[in-house]
Amino acid sequence: MNDTPDEPLDTSSKPLPPLAWLQAFEAAARHLSFTLAGEELNVTQSAISQRLRQLEDRLGQPLFVRHARSLSLTPAGQAWLPALQSGFQRLHEGTLEVFGPSRAAPVSLRATPMSQQAWLLPRLATFHQAEPDIALRLVSAYWQSDFDDADVDIELRYGQGDWPEAEAIQVGNTEECMIAVAAPALASNLHTPAELSGVTLLHAAGFAVGWRRWLMAADQLALENATRTITCDTQVMTLEMARLGMGVALVHDGLFARWCASGNRGLEQVFPLAVPAEQHFWLVRSRARPLRPTARKLWDFLLATQHLPI
Repeated sequence: MNDTPDEPLDTSSKPLPPLAWLQAFEAAARHLSFTLAGEELNVTQSAISQRLRQLEDRLGQPLFVRHARSLSLTPAGQAWLPALQSGFQRLHEGTLEVFGPSRAAPVSLRATPMSQQAWLLPRLATFHQAEPDIALRLVSAYWQSDFDDADVDIELRYGQGDWPEAEAIQVGNTEECMIAVAAPALASNLHTPAELSGVTLLHAAGFAVGWRRWLMAADQLALENATRTITCDTQVMTLEMARLGMGVALVHDGLFARWCASGNRGLEQVFPLAVPAEQHFWLVRSRARPLRPTARKLWDFLLATQHLPI
């Protein structure tokens, strides 16, 4: 006999609740209605209510607050719902991947916006022309922690390749440099790095070489305390801010070249100084699982075209 009946039931050593109970909770939580959940699952409202009572008994705490004419989730229900929906989504995708048509099982590829703009997108366009029947899913990542979830086939990372859990192959230009760019009206007043005093410096966080390193290379480190700064999530955003005349942006020369080649105007390199970026693009995949045939095609294509001026 349980001496502490008010404590939640420990399910760590017990099987998961029946799938029908989980489906009932997800549908009822999404609709906030037992009736609509029953219609969706083709069962009666009372069947939904019974399944949810059994689920709450199994978990040891309520998931819904039952009002006279409405329904709301308890904090526990609110916290659990996203995880359950994510699990159902992964189950759905996994089922399609194994049993469904190839078009319903896209090859997923994750990259930062900078990596997408500077290196990846032109190659994806060429790959799609060559393999139009392979569906693709492009996922954006902004911070290193965004790469922690391994639920993608391939990643394009920017860094130093020190990811022991993954196979990483360096791709792209090995001589990436950081350069300063600005709108012509601002650039015309800047003839030497010393004239950056009082100017707003724009940069994206998360890179090995930032304004401090650039100023050191220009022998102007003292200007670090004589300038204003705006920090962005992406270098693409710093380019747009610089185009609006908000300051001088520090960006990768490859990204700037691609930005200009895409027809963008209104920016120019301010000084000839180009500081080595000390980081590179890496094509990355998990060591824990092999690539599916469709993902392998994309992997091989990206490696084969890495040095082409696409």
